[in-house]
Amino acid sequence: QVVGGKVKKPGKRGRKPAKIDLKAKLERSRQSARECRARKKLRYQYLEELVSSRERAICALREELEMYKQWCMAMDQGKIPSEIKALLTGEEQGKAQQNSIKLAKAGKTEANSGNP
Repeated sequence: QVVGGKVKKPGKRGRKPAKIDLKAKLERSRQSARECRARKKLRYQYLEELVSSRERAICALREELEMYKQWCMAMDQGKIPSEIKALLTGEEQGKAQQNSIKLAKAGKTEANSGNP
């Protein structure tokens, strides 16, 4: 027969069944199933670790939110929490240190430009 410019041979179509030992085929199938289960187990472990790390992060954020709520309630009552005072004084000290560093650098550049 000639179909579409190609000569076709009569008989079965497709690949010929390979003469593979049935025991070897079953063993390959078992090994493939073992590997599949191992990959699935690793995937589940990874996802469980991911979920637990996210849950820990959520708990930490909830605690932080609760702390901020308490601070706001205290400030509404006219009290300034000691933590906020510490933050403010820490920022002021940091600004003072930055200013002193800038002044020291400016002094060094002026001293270097003054020397011939």
